Amino acid sequence: MEIQNKATSLWRNFFNVRMVQIRTFHMTWFAFFSCFFAWFGIAPLMIIVRDELQLTKSQVGWSIIASVAVTVFARFFIGWLCDRIGPRLSYTYLLIFGAFPVAGIGLADSFETFLFFRLLIGVIGAAFVITQYHTTVMFAPNVVGTANATSAGWGNLGGGVTQFAMPMVFSVFVVGFGFSEAVGWRLSMMVVGCVIFVVGIAYYFLTQDAPDGNFKELREKNLLPPKKSVTGDYFRAMTDYRVWVLFLIYGSCFGIELTVNNVAALYFYDYFDLSLGAAGGVAASFGLMNIFARTLGGIFGDNFGALWGLKGRSSGCLLCCWARAVR
Repeated sequence: MEIQNKATSLWRNFFNVRMVQIRTFHMTWFAFFSCFFAWFGIAPLMIIVRDELQLTKSQVGWSIIASVAVTVFARFFIGWLCDRIGPRLSYTYLLIFGAFPVAGIGLADSFETFLFFRLLIGVIGAAFVITQYHTTVMFAPNVVGTANATSAGWGNLGGGVTQFAMPMVFSVFVVGFGFSEAVGWRLSMMVVGCVIFVVGIAYYFLTQDAPDGNFKELREKNLLPPKKSVTGDYFRAMTDYRVWVLFLIYGSCFGIELTVNNVAALYFYDYFDLSLGAAGGVAASFGLMNIFARTLGGIFGDNFGALWGLKGRSSGCLLCCWARAVR
């Protein structure tokens, strides 16, 4: 069974939020932006956190590994959850429950507690799966690549914006309100936690699972397969070798991006003697490329698909990988 009434254009109706497809597009990229911002919100403040908690280089490394590694397992689960209850509820739950460890990291008083909260925060990295799932449900094949790429790219933009925005929020508390640096970074993260909590509530009320309604309603009308078939279909999809090829390609590309987002500010601070704000600003340049780079990939993918079908999309992907490797 196929989802009906998908949007066939993104740019033509870009500001028409009365269309559920367009409204959902804007909510998905903003929700992902918020999650990415929260996921890496602590990264530009690690300069302060490291000194306050007296973390060693090894401990900083373990906290970075924890924040990235846990999202692998969370993404496996969240994809299955989307099939069962729909992307709307999945995103709502992820944002609302994810807000607690984001704000809770402000309670960390040792390496162990900091590592624990950093591990839990990594779960919100699964937001990427829901973002791609929801835009795929809402947009037709002729434009789905552009919609997916743009929503993901503008979401990833949060990893760049947080590099200079979080030092600014931190400065408001320290310079503006006179809090100590130890209190300032904690309050900054609590603010971010509150923001994604509110975004989660907004996602529930402003979106729906599919153009014609929510999954529960569609299943009642026999327009979607029943829940009980989801698990079997999920494992059957995982037996397709092409899934694992894309897994490896995406893992190698996105793994680099996550690592850079985590360590860039610390790197520029330690090795180039930059201030907290300046280090964050330079680090932001990497993530800010997502404002156009991913959209271009989606546009190329849709055009290759229109000309040569799935093989065209695959060839375009491999061409990009080859270009990166030879570079």
